[in-house]
Order: sequence, then C-alpha cells, then structure tokens
Amino acid sequence: MTAPAPLGFRGPLPPSKLNLSQYCLEQSAKHHPQKDALVLATQSDLSPVPAEHWSYASLQQRVCQVAATLVGLSMCNGDRVLLRLGNSVDFVTSFFGAVAAGLVPVPCSAMLTASEVAFLADDAAVSLVIGTDDLPMPETTGIQSISAGELRARCDRHPPMAYADTDAEDPAFLIYTSGTSGQPKGVLHAHRSVWGRRPMYHDWYGGICARDTVLHAGAFNWSYTLGVGLMDPWVNGATAVLYNGPRDVEVWPRLITQFGATLFATVPGLYRQILKYCDLTQQPLPSLRHGLCAGEALREPLLAAWQQCTGTSLYEALGMSECSTYVSTHPGMAVRPGSPGKPQTGRCVASLALEGGTEPLPCGEVGLLAVHRSDPGLMLGYWNRSEEEALVYRGPWFVGGDLACFDADGYVHYHGRRDDLMNAGGYRVSPLEVEACLSQHPLVGEVGVSELTVREDVTVIAAFVVPSNPDEADAGALLEHARQNLAAYKCPREIIFVDTLPRTANGKVQRRQLAQPFGA
Repeated sequence: MTAPAPLGFRGPLPPSKLNLSQYCLEQSAKHHPQKDALVLATQSDLSPVPAEHWSYASLQQRVCQVAATLVGLSMCNGDRVLLRLGNSVDFVTSFFGAVAAGLVPVPCSAMLTASEVAFLADDAAVSLVIGTDDLPMPETTGIQSISAGELRARCDRHPPMAYADTDAEDPAFLIYTSGTSGQPKGVLHAHRSVWGRRPMYHDWYGGICARDTVLHAGAFNWSYTLGVGLMDPWVNGATAVLYNGPRDVEVWPRLITQFGATLFATVPGLYRQILKYCDLTQQPLPSLRHGLCAGEALREPLLAAWQQCTGTSLYEALGMSECSTYVSTHPGMAVRPGSPGKPQTGRCVASLALEGGTEPLPCGEVGLLAVHRSDPGLMLGYWNRSEEEALVYRGPWFVGGDLACFDADGYVHYHGRRDDLMNAGGYRVSPLEVEACLSQHPLVGEVGVSELTVREDVTVIAAFVVPSNPDEADAGALLEHARQNLAAYKCPREIIFVDTLPRTANGKVQRRQLAQPFGA
C-alpha cells in the first residue's frame, strides 16, 4: 500500500531573495519596454473612452523614482506608508514604488472617512501618508505627509534607484480587512506572496501570457485588483487595463471592445448587471477569451446566461485576503454546479473539524477550510493582533472562517462563512444554500439571505429578493419553490422584496445589513 504524500505546498518554492515590485516589472520591462503595461481609462461618456498609457519602461522608471524619493524622505526598510489615494496612476506607482524601496504600503479605500483613515494610520504605526487634496486626510501628529502632486514633482528630480535587496520573507504590503473585534485588522503579506500566485496562472486564468490584456473592474486598493488587475498581468508581460471613471455599467463592454481585453475580472454581481443593462447582441465581445470572477458565489443561472449571451465562459475562484485565491475552475475543467472548483496545483487544502484537530475530514463532511502554512501565498500574520492570529492557526494549518467540504472527485463545495451561519431551531443553515435555491426561480433577479429578528428573542430566516420583474413579484411562489427544494428547517419564513441589495464598494453582498431596516 502506497504511503500518503506528506502534507504541504508541493510547487516550486520562491528564491530566498525576492522583491515583489522587481519580480513584477523588471523582466517585462527588459523584454517589452515599449509595450503598454498599464492603461487607465478615465471617462464613460466619450467614445472612444479616453485613457492614459504607461509603457513597461516608463512605468518601471517612475516606480523606481518613487522609491528613490521615499528613501530621500528618511524612510527605512519596513516603514509603513499609508496610501490615501483614489483610483489613479499615483496609487499604482506609490504602491509599487514603496515596495521597490523595501517599505510597506498600506492601501486604503477612497470611501473611508478621515476618522477611519486615522485609525489605520495609528494601528499600522505609519511613518508617512501620501494623499490627495480631494480626500479627507487623517488628523495625526508626528507623521510625515506628502501630496501626490508633490511626490510627482520630487520624482522628476530623482534618478531611479535600484530595487531594494529584500528577502522573500520580508514584509511587502499591509491590507486591512474585517476583524472579529469589530475593528479592521491588518493582513501582512511578504514579498513571496507574488510567487504564491503562480498556481493561478494555469488553474484559474487557463494560461496568461504577453498576448493578453486583462481588464479588472475593482477599486485599486482591493487585494483582488492589486493581484489580478496588476501583479499577474505584469509578471507575464501582459497589459493591465483599469478604469477610474463614473460607475456606469455600460462602460465595461465598451472597454473590453476598445482595448481588446482577453480576460475580464470582477464579481459575479457585475456580470449579472451587464447582462441586465447592456445589449451584448449589438456589442459583441470578440476579443474576450473568458471572464474571471471571485468575491461571491457564482450561481449556475448566471453562468448559463452569460455563456448563452456571449459565447464565453466564466471561471470562479475562492480566495481570501490572507491567501488570495487558492481554489478555482479553469478552461478544460468540468464545472460542477455549486462548487468553485478544486485546489490549485501544488496547494495543500483541507477541511478540518469545527471543534479542533489537524486531520483532514473525509469527503462529504463539512468543516473549516484550511490552507497549509507552507503555502508561499499565505500571509505573514495579522498586524499586532496576536489573539486573532491564535484563532486561525491550528498546528500546520491556517484555518479561516470558510465552511466547506470535498466531494469524491476533489471539488470543494462552499457552505459560506462560519460567522454567516444562521440558526434555525438549533440547525445551522448557510445563507448560500438558501440563496442558491431561490436564485433558480425565474422571478428572482438577485437574492440575499439573512436572519431577521421578529421579536427580541426570535429570529427567522428571511430572503431579500430583487425581483426580475417587479410587476410579477410573488412571495408565495418563492416560498413554495423553497419548500419543494429545501429541508423544512432551511426554508425562509419571510420573502421581502427590495430594490437593491446592500453591497460593499467591490460588489459583495453585505448580509448583515440586509435585515436592518425590517427587524422587529
């Protein structure tokens, strides 16, 4: 009998010396110096859409000039730099320039208030804030600040510096995400995190090369955009296209067509909006190989509708801020309804028991999805959050809050977040399972499921539905559909029709906000 393979990451390991920015830009600038590395489209109401173009040579020069300028401000290796910048080239060059200098950029959303930004600046103990005049700056003392305009002016006076001599294990960037304490927590990533993205190139993208043009629809500060929208295209010599104009859903097919995007990445909700509001029969997408989606579950009706309308497919990935994507589907792989795919090649992923233990659960048993700590894409840890960090490390595993099981063929079946689970008479119910059922009904355009408090001590499962046709909204039909397809304890007790679902800036449904206007 053959002994089981030892647990752990089974792909090539990163070199001991590695600088994330250098890895992204140096080789592509050497081999494709005049090729577009970055295209930033700026308006939606003009045709063609205006855009700013940066070649690999010019982008690398500006990144290394930013690095030199920051070092000239008496910044030292490992110092944190808060980026209070919108979706602009300044954000891109400041992020990669800080990394190139051996500093640690801390990106934040342009939507944050000054007090929220002040919390990040204090929590991360930043040494410098780079900001713009149109965004409120945090009220901080003892911290240097410089405007994006002043940084550009100083860059013009600095020759580019060489990339900092960083180790693969050195901190590279700090991303803030939701914390269990109610305050955001910093996820600290090493330079090796860019190496840890390599399994995605085949097992999600279906191959990515210098002939590709990647359009990403996310905000620049989002780890999904930083990775898929910038790092991955540049490592492979492709062109990255981003957009910072008004949020007009009809702009996305135009951008795909105008810039010849071969890969488009966003959340499933935007694909749904494109199908609803854009006439793709009048504007086909001839350059598009396929779409990538992450951030929320891809429902089978949406996948089928996109395939029928565009002739292209969508490939889903499951990821997290702590490790980016690690489970996915890809071209040539059979898509299994209700599953985001299989662990990417080389990654060691398992489902572990809720109550503890380090042995992977057998097929079919739902547990906490875990990634082996040897994965080079995994975070260094939570910034100054030792208690929260202790909750996610279990022996050789990083254990997040995702619930999942594996089937006999190795597909992961996602059962939502542990903290999203609803309680129905003592039974744990995932909102994703109820949402998947209701989304099959033709009367449902979008749906989010959450617990609704009807009395101080009583909650019921409620479905918040954006009807596909408001004139045909029928709660009774949806309740009957649920009764026919779900166990009784999983069925919603209430159907509430709404105009929209609350979402984050990056398109994720905010389930905890669904019931707030309707409770009790």
